[in-house]
Formats: sequence, structure tokens, C-alpha cells
Amino acid sequence: MKKSFSIFLCIFTSLLQCFLICPTNANAFQHSLDISPKYDYLIVGSGLSGAVFANEAAKKNKKCLVIDKRSHIGGNIYTENIEGINVHKYGAHIFHTSNKKIWDYVNEFAEFNNFINSPVAVYKDEIYNLPFNMNTFSKMWNIKAPSEAKEIIDSQVKDSNITDPKNLEEQAISLVGRDIYEKLVKGYTEKQWGRDCKDLPSFIIRRLPVRFTYNNNYFNDKYQGIPVGGYTPIIEKMLESSDVLLNTDYFEFIKENPNIAEKVIYTGEIDKFYNYKFGKLDYRSLKFETEILNMENYQGNAVVNYTEREIPYTRIIEHKHFEFGNQPKTVVTKEYPAKYDGNNDPYYPVNDSKNLKLYQKYKTLAEKETNVIFCGRLGEYRYFDMDKVIENTLQLANKIL
Repeated sequence: MKKSFSIFLCIFTSLLQCFLICPTNANAFQHSLDISPKYDYLIVGSGLSGAVFANEAAKKNKKCLVIDKRSHIGGNIYTENIEGINVHKYGAHIFHTSNKKIWDYVNEFAEFNNFINSPVAVYKDEIYNLPFNMNTFSKMWNIKAPSEAKEIIDSQVKDSNITDPKNLEEQAISLVGRDIYEKLVKGYTEKQWGRDCKDLPSFIIRRLPVRFTYNNNYFNDKYQGIPVGGYTPIIEKMLESSDVLLNTDYFEFIKENPNIAEKVIYTGEIDKFYNYKFGKLDYRSLKFETEILNMENYQGNAVVNYTEREIPYTRIIEHKHFEFGNQPKTVVTKEYPAKYDGNNDPYYPVNDSKNLKLYQKYKTLAEKETNVIFCGRLGEYRYFDMDKVIENTLQLANKIL
């Protein structure tokens, strides 16, 4: 009896393993009874970095298993359809690049519309265009000529008498003067970082974009847009040749499956991978409050920033405007900066001198790894725009595949 039960248990375990590991094309399952499938790559994280690598590996006939602790693929660019509107679940993501190779690459997976990011800022009862341009200056100072704007900014910078900025506040004032700093930089930045500008290092703001033209296009890049239908279908296509496990913690999974793959592509937090051996790296997190409103148009723009520190959120996103929607309802998201405490999601590395020094210690360990490769925002502890994520991952794939 005991022997029969053992045989039954072995067969049941094998079958269970097969049905847990499945390709992204939903209803297809791996039918082998092998309880330890061998992959060329275990990719930790199904965000843009992991998905691009998986797609490139598949082109080389490499077998990949992609795991993610979340219940969905796509990482922070995940979009979900609510009331017929593609909602950017983890904040606004506008694709922009000047690299035609990257633009052509991402267009293989989706059609992009011609959305131009033109956010506005609200300070008290005043509305200003971003980035800082002649529309901004005309509203702020009741002027119309670029020479007038330059004269006012130069005068305020000169009056500040700051020659060697010691903190972010001094750096910002030395770049754009006091009026722009007080209304459009100070409160927003302090909310974003959770600290007073006087307590933030000056190098966080190396420059502030100032345009002396009436141009509200936030980005200077040649190519810009939003994928029609959202970002999730892009990731689905990138992962269609890989097996995917969701709701799966890497550290628990690898304990039970230590020989699952030849190599690991790790896109999670590098300090967590090493069990915080040298201490924890700092991140800033975000909290989102999303609401369905029974109206066609709430704010008239995809992104509206709130620059007063007294208002707890930094911006409101109205998702339908990314795709020029005309649905009878609308979906809006308030975005709140938050302290990263290990229980929420890390979004922005805090690249001050303390953290960069700490990261170098982890990077030294990472460079000694033979079977683990770190990539992405968390794996490399640096902020990437989406085009740079793709470019960086393609370079990695070309190097090691």
C-alpha cells in the first residue's frame, strides 16, 4: 500500500509540474512528465527587459522560462482595459526615442499612434505648460518675446549670486531663477523625493529644460507615441515563445528548482539578490488611486502635474487621452510618491553618493557571477527610459547569445 501511494504521489507531482509551467498563449500546456525541465535561461521578471531578452533568445532557438512575482506580465508598463480604456496601471508611460533602430524594433510588436506628451502644471489656481517654454513664461510674467524671458531668467539667476550650488535648491535657482523654481520645481521635487530641496544633492538636477519657443512637446526625441491597444500586447508577443510562471517568487522557486536553467537573467533588486549583504539600497516608491468617472472628459489632458507640496499627489493621469478616446466614461489615476519600505514596489533608484557607493559593492559581486546576469532598472540600479531599456537589453543579448 505504501509503495502504491509513493508511485501515485510521484506521478501526481510530475503532472502538477507540467501544468504549472505554460506558455503565454494561455491554453497550451507542456505535456512532458519530466518534473525538472531544463531551460537555457531563467528570466526573472516579465517587464520590458526580461521580455526583450526572451524574444531575442527565442530567435536563437534558446528555451526560456520567465517568472514574475506579480499576477500579470509586463512589469511597470502593464496596461489593462477598463471601460474600453487602456489604463497604465503603474503610471504614465510614453514611448519616445531618437534611435530609429529602437523605434523600428518596437514597431514590430505594435502600431503606435501620434500622441505627443504635452503635460500641464497646476500651481494654486494657475496653469502652466511644461516643459518650461514661452507659453510658460508668457503666463508667468505677461510677456511674449523670447528676449524678455531670457532677460528675466538671467536677472533672477544673477540676483541669486549662486556660483557653487551646494544643494538642489541652489542648483535649480542657478539654472532657471526663483520664480520658476518656487512655482514649478520646489514642491513637486520635494514630494517626489520625500525631502526638502535644501537637503537634496545638487547633482540630481544637472539641467532643467528651458525652451524659448512656443512648443509644448515635452520630449525632443524624433519618434514618440503610445501603442494602440496598450503595452501589454507588446509583451505578450515578445513572450509567446517562452514559458511563463506568474505569482512566483524567485528565491522560493530557485530553492526548489536549483538546476532549472543554465543561466539566470535577473531583473529584480540587486541588493535583495545578495540578501542585503552590504545593506539596503534606497528607492522611491509610488502609490496609485484609480477611479472610474461617469463623465466623458475630466481634465482635458493625459497628464496634469500638481506642483504645490501641500497637495499630496504629484499628478493626475487621464488614460483615455493617450489614445484619443471618446468613451462615455473616463478613468483617472492620482499618483502619490511614497517611501519604499520593502513591502511596496521600488520604482526610482536614489542615486545619491551614499547609494552609488553601496551599489558599486554589489556590482563588484555581480561581475564575478558566471551564471547570473543582472539587467534592468533594479538589476543595474539606474533609471532607464523605455527606449534605453530596449537598447541596453539588445546589447546584452547580442553579447551573450
